[in-house]
Amino acid sequence: MNSRATTPRTGLLYRLYQRRLRREIDPASVPGHIAVIVDGNRRWAKQRLQERASFGHRAGARKVLEFLEWCEDAGIGTVTLYLLSADNLNARDRQELEDLFGIIAQLATEIAENPRWRVKHVGSCEGLSAELSEALAAAEQATAGRSGLHINLAVGYGGRSEIMAAMRSVIAEHQAAGGSIETLADRLTPEIIGEHLWTRGQADPDLVIRTSGEQRLSDFMIWQSAHSEFYFVEALYPDLREVDFLRALRDYSSRQRRMGG
Repeated sequence: MNSRATTPRTGLLYRLYQRRLRREIDPASVPGHIAVIVDGNRRWAKQRLQERASFGHRAGARKVLEFLEWCEDAGIGTVTLYLLSADNLNARDRQELEDLFGIIAQLATEIAENPRWRVKHVGSCEGLSAELSEALAAAEQATAGRSGLHINLAVGYGGRSEIMAAMRSVIAEHQAAGGSIETLADRLTPEIIGEHLWTRGQADPDLVIRTSGEQRLSDFMIWQSAHSEFYFVEALYPDLREVDFLRALRDYSSRQRRMGG
């Protein structure tokens, strides 16, 4: 029996609860940038006795499109979705990776079909399939002129790799300008490093959400999340409901942020 099956009465109660949650969220305190660690797709598939993890990854992709609608409705400007880590490229079964490459490629294409949304790939194409790399680049190019919801797809992403790439970029730029090793230290400021990250030009995430009950960053935006608020949801990602999202926003709006304090 489906525990999430609804009757007319439970459906009405759910809608009433959604409305109450929306009233309890301070519109002036909605995060401008939400980063999401999409977690639990594989466990979701196992719970449904599915042998292939792709069953869960496809369900997670469907939820991504729904989640982005919630974010747009809430007035959020930027969403970063952690879909595939650099570590996963070495740790996952090859068949699962091939399936996941195709699922993410299709997801990027579907996101780009929304005429308001702008897509950016954050991460490295090293180890990705040609199909996925091309789909990410095509989605980014096709949506570059849009001014609506900005969506970062973190694919082939690792926070430590990002910082290393930023440092190499700073050093190369410094050398190209005729700088010496002695003057490099003066150039290495948080602001300069931030300008060379994959998310350069964007505000850091105000809120980081992780699904599935796990409470760790898993090498996700470790530079950008230095002052972020964190919210952990027990639900596996495909089971995430709008009320779970609204609770996260309500919790965030009630916090007093202490930047560095």
